[in-house]
Amino acid sequence: MRIVFMGTPDFAVPSLEALVAAGHEVCGVFCQPDKPVGRHQNKLQPPAVKVCAQSHNIPVFQPTKLRDGTALAQLQELDPELIVVAAYGRILPDDILALPPKGCINVHSSLLPKYRGAAPINWAVINGEKETGVTIMHMATELDAGDIIDQVKTPIDPNENVEAVHDRLAQLGGELLVKVVADIAAGTAQRTPQDHSQATLAPMLSRALSPIDWSRSAKEIHDQVRGLTPWPATSTDILGDTIKVFAVEEPGIETGKAAGTILAANKAGIDVACGDGKVIRLTEIQAPGSRRMSAANYLSGHPVTVG
Repeated sequence: MRIVFMGTPDFAVPSLEALVAAGHEVCGVFCQPDKPVGRHQNKLQPPAVKVCAQSHNIPVFQPTKLRDGTALAQLQELDPELIVVAAYGRILPDDILALPPKGCINVHSSLLPKYRGAAPINWAVINGEKETGVTIMHMATELDAGDIIDQVKTPIDPNENVEAVHDRLAQLGGELLVKVVADIAAGTAQRTPQDHSQATLAPMLSRALSPIDWSRSAKEIHDQVRGLTPWPATSTDILGDTIKVFAVEEPGIETGKAAGTILAANKAGIDVACGDGKVIRLTEIQAPGSRRMSAANYLSGHPVTVG
């Protein structure tokens, strides 16, 4: 099938690779513009999807806008049968949605209608979900609200962070996409309307989510840390510094101390009392101006007073 692919970050790469490996004619790739990086923001870093597309000699388009007619004209010239979107990062206007004869489909990293929006994997982990998955749907004007074609589920281990779940979903998305595109080509793809009353949102992440509230339960704090690693990362104050927290454990210890009290600081990590009387152990942290390190390494240069 003649396909235009729209995607930007690492998550979308397995989907693009899967289409190419399946023998589809990917006639063009749309992704967001290169981003300035470095201390002086004077170098441009191409998106992961652009790098992948160029490795397959696929033409790449990086429009800054989708509503000025330029992207539409480019798509009309490419004349795709189908548009596949995976983490593109832009909302497609109605004139683009209406262009390909077989429609526009989206690879979304949640079990819709749950977690519509920009950060579904993070919010599934933050909220302590036991499973998540990938949904491929027909795209509609309303964000992530189109009819479902197919889904695949996967469990979330209680100790997995969002990076591990992300990588697994990216691979599952590519595998499911090949099946769905084959069904569309054969005219056998299903359309199941979403139950909009069950919809939940997964808004963009921000640093406002980072501070740890020690009055919450140990599990809630553990899930917050797992869901915000590596960015924006959780944070807490130790010795007057705001410390980023990248990994924690639940050691199964109970305490009667007030929430936020430091109970131990040793080679195992930094134990802190939580609001439910249980303990969280900080195991990987980052001090201001420093690199990520084990809590034990941090303590070797920053003695912490227990209590």
